[in-house]
Amino acid sequence: MDVQHEITLLVQEIQRLGSKNAEGKTSVKFGVLFSDDRCANIFEALVGTLRAAKRKKVVTFQGELLLQGVHDDVDVILLQE
Repeated sequence: MDVQHEITLLVQEIQRLGSKNAEGKTSVKFGVLFSDDRCANIFEALVGTLRAAKRKKVVTFQGELLLQGVHDDVDVILLQE
């Protein structure tokens, strides 16, 4: 799968599910992203796509790796709209 295409899809899903935070950036909780049916159908490896997007400075989140349950309340913040 094309990583850049996956990141583009991820941006679209964050915009769909997220809301603007205090800094005006679109933000969504990891748990919301992970449990969304549409995201589950799009992304084979959501965590891997998030890590790739973080490396490319498209998104940011606390920590290196996000795991379902443990990190459900972690904000995934879109840096590039």
